Amino acid sequence: MQGRVRYGVLAAIVAIALAGCGNGDEAPQAARPVWVVQPQPAGGSAGLAFPGEVRAREESPLAFRIGGELVARRVDAGARVAEGQALAELDPGDQALQARAARAQYAAAEAERVRLKGELDRYAQLVGQQLVSRSAYEAQEAAYKAAAGQADAARAQWEVTRNQSAYTTLRAPHAGVIASRQAEVGQVVAAGQTIFMLAADGGREVAIDLPEDRIGQFKVGDPAEVELWSRPGQRLPARIRELAPAADPQTRSYAVRVALDAAVAGDVALGQSARVFLGRGDAGAGLQVPLSALQQGADGKPVVWAVREGKAVPVPVEHGPLGSESVDVRGGLRAGDWVVAAGGHLLREGEEVVPVDRANRPVAAAAAKPKAD
Repeated sequence: MQGRVRYGVLAAIVAIALAGCGNGDEAPQAARPVWVVQPQPAGGSAGLAFPGEVRAREESPLAFRIGGELVARRVDAGARVAEGQALAELDPGDQALQARAARAQYAAAEAERVRLKGELDRYAQLVGQQLVSRSAYEAQEAAYKAAAGQADAARAQWEVTRNQSAYTTLRAPHAGVIASRQAEVGQVVAAGQTIFMLAADGGREVAIDLPEDRIGQFKVGDPAEVELWSRPGQRLPARIRELAPAADPQTRSYAVRVALDAAVAGDVALGQSARVFLGRGDAGAGLQVPLSALQQGADGKPVVWAVREGKAVPVPVEHGPLGSESVDVRGGLRAGDWVVAAGGHLLREGEEVVPVDRANRPVAAAAAKPKAD
C-alpha cells in the first residue's frame, strides 16, 4: 500500500517538473493548405446561368388537312426543304372517288338548271300571249331559282372535294429544315395530326426556363450571352425576345426565348445544348469569384477569405445574384488578392495557410510577405 502511494507521489512530482521545464505554449500546428484563385473582373453578365436548347425562331408543326393512310414520305429529319416541296402523301383513292361523285352531282344539277331555264323562257312567252296564267309563270320561275341554287351548291361541293384531293400531298409552306418526324408510312393519321416539325430558315434562339424567383429580374430586350457546350469559353451575344406571361402548371417555371444576334445565328446548329447567362449583378463593376468562396462571417454578413502575407483574412463584401458557378462581389477585396476558393468555413482569422492552386502546386505570390525596410 505504501509502495503505491510513493509511486503516485513520484509521478506527480515528475509531471510538475516537466511542466516547469516548458514555457506554457501549445505545440505548434502545421499550416493548413488552401486552394486559392484570383478574382476576375465582373463581366457584362452576372453569374446567372441557365441550360437551354437551340431552336428556330419559327417552328411549324406540319399536318394534313384531311385524314387517311400515309403511303409515302419524301423527306427525313434533318433534311433541308424548299418552299412548296412535297414532303409526304396520303392514299388518294377515296378522295378521288369523292371528287368524281361531287362532279357528277354538279353536272346533274347544272343540267336541271339549264332545263328549267328553257321552261322559264317558254313560260315567259306564253304569259305574254296570255296563254298561261301569271301564277303558273311564277311557279316555274321559283322552280328555276331552286334549281339554280342547287347547281351552285353542287359546284361548291365539287370544288371542296377537288381541293381535298390536293390535300393528300403535304407541302412545305416555306424553306427550312425538318427538325423532327412524327409519323411513318402505313400509319393512318387524322386531320391535323403532326407529321413533321419544320424549323424555318433565319433566326436562331435558345429556349430556357426561369424559376419563379427570377422572372421579375428580367424583361424583353435585356442583353444575354450564350455559351454552346461544344464551344466552352466562347460567348455569343443575344437578347431576351420573349417571356411567357404564365408559369408552366407542372414545373412552375417560365418559358423564355433568347434570340441570338443575326451575325452569329448562322453558325449555330439546331438542337445544340447551351447555357444562357442573363442580367447584370447588383455588385456593379466589381470582381467575380467562385461561388464556393462566398462565406458567412462571424457577424452573419458575407465575407470572402483572402490570403495576405501567408495568413487567412476575412474580407467583408457585398454580392450580386448567385450564379451556378460564380458571383459578382464588391467591397474590400482587391484585384490582386488571392481568394480561398474552397474550405473557407474551416479557417480562423490570422491563421497561417499554405496557398496552392487547383493542381496542388504552391502559389508563391499568395504566400509572399512584404520585404523589411
